[in-house]
Amino acid sequence: MILNSFRSALVRLPRFTVIKTTVSPYFKSCSLTKIGNFGQFPRAYAANSPGQFKTYKPRTPGLRWLKRPINDHLWKGKPVRKLTVAKRGTGGRNHHGHITVRHRGGGHKRRIRVVDFHRWDTGPHEVIRIEYDPNRSAHLALLQNQDTGKLSYIIAPHELAPGIMVQSFRKPTEDQIKDNEDPSITRVAAIEKGNCLPLRMIPVGTLVHCIGLKPNGPGILCRAAGCSAQVIRTGEKGYAQVRLSSGEVRLIDVNCCATIGTLSNPDHQHRMLGKAGRSRWLGIRPTVRGVAMNACDHPHGGGRGKSKGNRHPCSPTGVLAKGGKTRKRPNRWVVKPRPRR
Repeated sequence: MILNSFRSALVRLPRFTVIKTTVSPYFKSCSLTKIGNFGQFPRAYAANSPGQFKTYKPRTPGLRWLKRPINDHLWKGKPVRKLTVAKRGTGGRNHHGHITVRHRGGGHKRRIRVVDFHRWDTGPHEVIRIEYDPNRSAHLALLQNQDTGKLSYIIAPHELAPGIMVQSFRKPTEDQIKDNEDPSITRVAAIEKGNCLPLRMIPVGTLVHCIGLKPNGPGILCRAAGCSAQVIRTGEKGYAQVRLSSGEVRLIDVNCCATIGTLSNPDHQHRMLGKAGRSRWLGIRPTVRGVAMNACDHPHGGGRGKSKGNRHPCSPTGVLAKGGKTRKRPNRWVVKPRPRR
């Protein structure tokens, strides 16, 4: 009797375990907080337990090496339908039907989330929930304008939780426009994660993401999971100097926008898919080595044995792949190039 109950308890064991490599001290010291109608959750709600991954018991070969970040805080339902558009795949072909981008095709059906990269709407916006986006590595945050009730998506910064208020300071407020005040003198902006400001209003040393390249343009730089850039020089006019995640220092107009904070899902780069089929679900087709092809298909093909004929690594069209110079003219906006191997 006791033996049978012990065996049944073993059968009911969880099918996955959690491997803990590093835990942020911020997550250890967090306390339970109640915000709105979302119940109790740690203040580090979207901290996503950095350094912790979910692994599975190897019941099948595909689960043996599967490793995923813990994203239990993400919304389990569907996205807002009116904020999505259909995505039509091309399979890497151009309008002639020729393959211009290899290793693309297939995959699960997707819908494109319309993300607000301009952030022109002023006023407080409440974070409704954090969602998964199949089209990018970072997560999305659903915002609701407290004045108009309008919904919009932004790329979620790290540790952004439902109930937090974010704002955009790209445009002057209506009161300042009526009083003909200079917004650069009378405005007070909060340097908090998720707020969008011009670079001239951001202190030196602040970590930012979604950086624009034109004064009236959208955020373009630093939009992948875990990415951020650091403002190392700024002013009221002219150009600011920003150090990108690659180490490159670049000149950007001080009127361009930037969002405070580091992007979400920082453990995305450490995930393991576990099997080839999961890559096919993502729309990634197999990669074939050039030395395994014929001479008519690749510059490394042909010959006897595994020989590429003393040729530097290159693509099927002959473009150098490892450290070769491909830029014909230097970029005048780069103050310090990224370190190279």
